[in-house]
Amino acid sequence: MTDMHKLAPILRLPLLLVAGGLWLAGCTTPRPQPAAEAGPPASLVWPAPPDPPRIAWVKNFTRPADLGIKRSAFGRIANWVTGSEKGNEQLLRPFGLSVDEKDELCVTDTAANTVWLFDLKAKKCSRWDKVGSVRFESPVAMVAHNGTCYVADSALGIIAFSLAGKLLFTVTNHLGRPSGLAVDDKTLWVADAQRHCVVKFDLTGQFLSEFGHRGTGPGEFNFPTHLARDTDGRLYVTDSLNGRVQMFDADAHFIGQIGQFGDSPGCFSRPKGVTVDSLGHVYVADANFDNVQVFDRQGQILLGLGEAGRDSGQFWLPAGVAANRQNEIFVADSYNRRVQVFRYIGSQ
Repeated sequence: MTDMHKLAPILRLPLLLVAGGLWLAGCTTPRPQPAAEAGPPASLVWPAPPDPPRIAWVKNFTRPADLGIKRSAFGRIANWVTGSEKGNEQLLRPFGLSVDEKDELCVTDTAANTVWLFDLKAKKCSRWDKVGSVRFESPVAMVAHNGTCYVADSALGIIAFSLAGKLLFTVTNHLGRPSGLAVDDKTLWVADAQRHCVVKFDLTGQFLSEFGHRGTGPGEFNFPTHLARDTDGRLYVTDSLNGRVQMFDADAHFIGQIGQFGDSPGCFSRPKGVTVDSLGHVYVADANFDNVQVFDRQGQILLGLGEAGRDSGQFWLPAGVAANRQNEIFVADSYNRRVQVFRYIGSQ
């Protein structure tokens, strides 16, 4: 991928009723409806021809049915009787994304105050607006690991629960306004936008350490938000109001940064989600530029994709990004009320 020199421009700017059997096939929002697309593009790739393609658009989804996820027969009957969309609710404002060790996709919805876990292989999903006595108020990030889900709610702290929806514990100590999460086999990392630091907990919620404070130097933060980990244990922190992504080793030592404020390729205006694919490419969404930029692990810009708009491959305030082991890239296209899916198709 190091030969990718030509960058995409960075712009700102039903009911089915079968008589006699009741066999039924089978989320609205107050904001204006996005414009309808003419249909899925036959081929949407970056960079544009004649350059060799590196990234291809795959699909968009706004609700479970778009992923081939079907409700049970009983659920379809109940929804038909009540007129409900339960089990097939539409995303209102997808925000935080992550992928767990089984390539299941976590999605937070900050308009519906819900969180989702999509099993894309089994075509199943779960949705929660509360666990136990705790109702989500502002879920901005979610990760899952070995059957435990962790949600960063900027109003409540960290909420941990089982896949059955059982509340396991909450964490509020050493936290002001949690804004991002990353997890590995031993550690839960939490970005704290209010305290301008990253806090380290074990997987039972016990505080271990923290690093960073407000500033502009290496290892200092100005409203850190999204987090990501790569296969080598590197931690990536979106340092939002410093216009960069900082990189740290497994011991939280600063090792470099990606980007800076500016309007040229490789620069940021409002960096949001960050993720790393299996080949080491780093993807960073920018809510002001309405795009995703791709870097190598040394911070060199490789490719830009997307622009402002409502069609496939265009974005309206993108937020979280996540990559699975098949190098599918998921982007929370927040104000278009969808998640877009891309795939890295280059050799390296």
